[in-house]
Amino acid sequence: MKYQPPEALRDIHALVIDMDGVLWRGDDPLPGLVGFFELLRERPIAFRLATNNASKSPRQFVDKFASLGVKVAPDDILTSAGVTAQHIAAIAPGASVYAIGDGTRQAVLKHSLHLSSGEQADFVAVGWDPKLTYKELSEATLLIRAGAKFIGTNPDRTLPSERGLLPGNGAILACLQAATDVEPFIIGKPERAMFDAALAAMGADVAHTAMLGDRLETDILGGQNAGLRTIFVLTGASDEAELAASPVRPDWVFKDIQELTRAWGALS
Repeated sequence: MKYQPPEALRDIHALVIDMDGVLWRGDDPLPGLVGFFELLRERPIAFRLATNNASKSPRQFVDKFASLGVKVAPDDILTSAGVTAQHIAAIAPGASVYAIGDGTRQAVLKHSLHLSSGEQADFVAVGWDPKLTYKELSEATLLIRAGAKFIGTNPDRTLPSERGLLPGNGAILACLQAATDVEPFIIGKPERAMFDAALAAMGADVAHTAMLGDRLETDILGGQNAGLRTIFVLTGASDEAELAASPVRPDWVFKDIQELTRAWGALS
């Protein structure tokens, strides 16, 4: 399997960066986190942190970065929940939304949408929620069956954690699809909305932008579909065996962000 040489990283001036499995696992930072961001700012390389994890707001992610010794701004972060709410507000201003997940609920309110508590809703927007209850699943099922449009913030079936792979939002969507016979409309990676939002926010040129991720079927495939080059790290959801068997071929592969930082930093 042939990849681009590290020297080709000279052409990359902007990054769309995934977080879970790339920068940390659960609450544990991955090796080289602080040094990686120091390199981005020294070069400088523009970046947007684009995560399919809809459980937190940008402000909560800012606080998490701060606890790990990295300073970022809320505007540096794009969540699938925020892009989902933006999408709904664009096609149905003021719509009523039954939202699963704290990050999804906060995004709905931020975009001047009505947050439904059940009984009636125009949309059901589902993001990953570690506190998800059967009551919430039941309400979502009834609303979708009553005609509410079913939207998933992201399709990730698993979520990398310090303990291993846990059920992700895709597992929740599968449960609701089984209960309703309705397939969700997906907003997050690998769909274009996240990548288009990140490129627009950076004012970046597609030809000189790369997607950095750990999941072949969302980060890498989505980046390629958006016309970006792709950097794959082996610290998250997809491992070497999956990479070898996958038709999705990233441009670069690194063990982790620490190895990426060393390779990139060695270039003059």
